[in-house]
Amino acid sequence: MSIRFIAKELYRLQQEVERVEKLLKSSLSENRDDIKNRYLRLRAERDHLCAILEAKKEVPPYSRSK
Repeated sequence: MSIRFIAKELYRLQQEVERVEKLLKSSLSENRDDIKNRYLRLRAERDHLCAILEAKKEVPPYSRSK
């Protein structure tokens, strides 16, 4: 995956996490479990993509100049 694609997907996920977080805060108790599960899944996916992006940004040790 390219860095650009990962960054776009990360931005999309961040927006979705924020939207679901607001929804969770204003939800009734009957829907709360479903919304909370979705929120936790989205956060985990966002955090995973963030870690992938950070790893892609690191310079591999073999390409560093001396």
